[in-house]
Amino acid sequence: MTARLEGKVALITGAGSGMGRAAAELFAREGAKVVITDVDERAGNEAVAAVRGAGGDAIFVRANVAEWSDCQAMVAAALDTYGALHVLYNNAGIFPADDGGVLDTPQDTWRRVMAVNLEGVWLGCKAGIPAMLESGGGAIVNVASFVALMGAATAQIAYTASKGGVLAMTRELAVEYARRDIRANALCPGPIQTPLLEELLADPERRARRMVHIPMGRLGRAEELAKAALFLASDEASFMTGAQLVVDGGITAAYVTPE
Repeated sequence: MTARLEGKVALITGAGSGMGRAAAELFAREGAKVVITDVDERAGNEAVAAVRGAGGDAIFVRANVAEWSDCQAMVAAALDTYGALHVLYNNAGIFPADDGGVLDTPQDTWRRVMAVNLEGVWLGCKAGIPAMLESGGGAIVNVASFVALMGAATAQIAYTASKGGVLAMTRELAVEYARRDIRANALCPGPIQTPLLEELLADPERRARRMVHIPMGRLGRAEELAKAALFLASDEASFMTGAQLVVDGGITAAYVTPE
């Protein structure tokens, strides 16, 4: 523990499991007071219990990031409980099984993915930035994806488009608030071993189709992405804004992978 977030209040969306929960536990170990949000109340409360069991400080707020009132409520809870907001980690996202090619993806699926993955980040920032300004500034970390940087024949058109939008929006936020002490950066993870991804890759053929393109030959771990998020949230990244930090096991660097 190096207390890189000592005295900070961090709000993490989608923190009931996977990458969000790993970040919540790490941020708390680094001294932050953590507001954990998720649509799954059981998972969110379990995450709070894990943080508190390790000696950290956290609360849970049920929030659907696609709902403006929920985003307002989660920020209000941070202010009411801890009196400030310094780190906003927009991690919540979905990847429906029927998100496929442009000709195959249902319109309802497209709209649902955009509502959570893109509009949810916008609403989180819309609610959170005024609180961050009142708190003296801070850091926004938005989860995009390596698929925002490259295309794939194994299409996921709505997810890919939503994450490309997150990248563009993050750059806009960074420039708008650069002189008001708010930094905004995007994380671009490759495939991370989470319950959601394991479900999607349960088919051995589908798994093999993707694994062959990862130079390191394995999925990333939630803890590895949490460490990257911690860096962007901390003062160690004090001269970084509008950037994209790629954590993908070498995927975006590869033309031909090792046999």
